[in-house]
Amino acid sequence: MKEQLAHLASEAERALAAAADKKGLLQIKAEFLGRSGKLTLLIRQLGKLPEAERPAMGQLINRAKQSIEQGIEGRLAVITAREQEAADRQEEIDITLPGRCISPGKRHPITQVTEEITAIFTAMGFQIAEGPEVELDFYNFEALNMPPDHPARAMHDTFYITEDVLLRTHTSPVQIRTMEKLKPPVSIISPGTAYRRDSDVSHTPMFHQVEGFMVGESISFSHLKGVLTVFARRMFGEDCALRFRPSFFPFTEPSAEIDIRCVICKGSGCRVCSGSGWLEILGSGMVHPAVFRMVGYDPGQVTGFAFGMGIERIAMLKYGIDDIRLFFENDTRFLEQF
Repeated sequence: MKEQLAHLASEAERALAAAADKKGLLQIKAEFLGRSGKLTLLIRQLGKLPEAERPAMGQLINRAKQSIEQGIEGRLAVITAREQEAADRQEEIDITLPGRCISPGKRHPITQVTEEITAIFTAMGFQIAEGPEVELDFYNFEALNMPPDHPARAMHDTFYITEDVLLRTHTSPVQIRTMEKLKPPVSIISPGTAYRRDSDVSHTPMFHQVEGFMVGESISFSHLKGVLTVFARRMFGEDCALRFRPSFFPFTEPSAEIDIRCVICKGSGCRVCSGSGWLEILGSGMVHPAVFRMVGYDPGQVTGFAFGMGIERIAMLKYGIDDIRLFFENDTRFLEQF
């Protein structure tokens, strides 16, 4: 049996030296150490030896088994290193190839315009307020002087979730929530996302707005004109001509829309301004007494004005963009211009 063991050990050593890959090592392991392996069969013959010879022979077999196992592990390490070296050679970087320029990211034009608008109003003392995009009907319509039967609701093309829950159609609900929490004087702006069922070259189902208001004692339409004139000239240039045109909004009275001289034709008339020479930029007005009563303010003690604008529209006018959908297509050729 000793001769068989010595022959088996030499055979295993030669097989390991010839193994070229991991598959070959698995075959060698099965051939010598498997359930039907050569060393396993030799172990089963121990019972045929005289009892006095079994311990010494058992020790020799165990040493041979350990030697084969160590040989397999050592050969596996060599093969693994060789395979990794070959893989590394295939992945070598050719330093003679020209480098690839990775363009730096830039802020989206909507983000840039939002930050510019916010900076203008915060410089005038306005605070920033936020509110939920999934809103209650009360805050989105009723508290803004639009009861369930009010015709102005039809202008909003609302996404309803339930009868009383909806995606906000404007950021004006933030004004109501703010006035519920704070006592006058209050002046805030509320930039954020709004949703309406509308989609064409000048409308998208999801869009961005900045709305704001100022409430306190003796706030007049003159304050409204002063604040919004400063805004328009800082946004579009000090030579920007603007006009206040009477309009209607359920939550303000009197109400006005603000137009600026067309940024394309400079007032001479073109397709963008429909030949009028003017472009609307925002809506505004004095807060309706019914809105004050909804939030617990006394309309006899306080007055205020409110305004709202679409950020996409401001960006389109500022940069001369003629299709609102460009903001949402993520075309880098468009975005890298900003």
